[in-house]
Amino acid sequence: MTLRHMKIFVSVYQNQGITRAAEELHLAQPSVSLAVRELEEYYGIKLFDRISRRLYVTEQGKMFYDYALHIVSLFDQIEKGVRNWENMGTLRIGSSITIGNVLIPDLVKRFKKTYPDITVNVSIYNSSYLEECIMNNSIDFALIEGIPAYPQIIAEPFMNDNLCLICSPDHPLADQEVITPEDLEDYDFILREPGSGGREILESILTANQIHLNTIWESVSNQAIVKAVGEDLGISILPYLLVAQDVKEGKVVKREVTGLPLSRKFTIIYHKHKYLTPSAQAFLQMCHDSGREKQKVINTQETDINKNQV
Repeated sequence: MTLRHMKIFVSVYQNQGITRAAEELHLAQPSVSLAVRELEEYYGIKLFDRISRRLYVTEQGKMFYDYALHIVSLFDQIEKGVRNWENMGTLRIGSSITIGNVLIPDLVKRFKKTYPDITVNVSIYNSSYLEECIMNNSIDFALIEGIPAYPQIIAEPFMNDNLCLICSPDHPLADQEVITPEDLEDYDFILREPGSGGREILESILTANQIHLNTIWESVSNQAIVKAVGEDLGISILPYLLVAQDVKEGKVVKREVTGLPLSRKFTIIYHKHKYLTPSAQAFLQMCHDSGREKQKVINTQETDINKNQV
């Protein structure tokens, strides 16, 4: 039996006759009569008594009506609801720790102004874990550093970001005029945990330059790393976005490393077979727009800091 049969039966029941039901449904009377007869034959029950060309609902018909009305009503709710899902529903976003700290709050705030009825769930983890989430469809898309490892994942760069060497104002490198990649091997490093986007990019850069670091601390917390560096317990290489305020306040010193390209890209990733709703696409466009705006601010800030430290 089909939903069409249920709708016809409900209309016949409510209109107490074939003629009015046919008019309401814009169907021919024989089609309405056939649908009712097919229901009776399929379930083996009598829905109406036909006496003197009139229909009288049976007890079985009354019981069947309760079910049919419920089914038809649910379908009507779905019809109305689905058309509004684009402005409701849930958006599941993944974010690396760095992006979660410096970009996600503002992006979500801006998105909610346009789509106030959409619930935004944010999961902040390291990049390798977020790639797994993309593969098992537990999130819709993610914002990470670098390029994903899975060929099934599409990556869209939306913003450049520079990594930078930081040390304590009391560290020997703070006053060294020129720092070479080889100089880094002489000092203890405090780095993010393996699996983080920043750590993987840094290691690839160092490997390409045949530089080996002495890592004494690993942490999932960027703030913990900056604090330890400020206490002169080691040096680190972190995203400029995360340390800009600490550099400005003099807690740590930002230094350039000659000949070491400490740069990366922030990337939007999603599965190549993932359907992105218009609202999801709107969020991704906000990421691109925000990335361009943020890039201009970063370039200005870095120029000012470099001038002050010369």
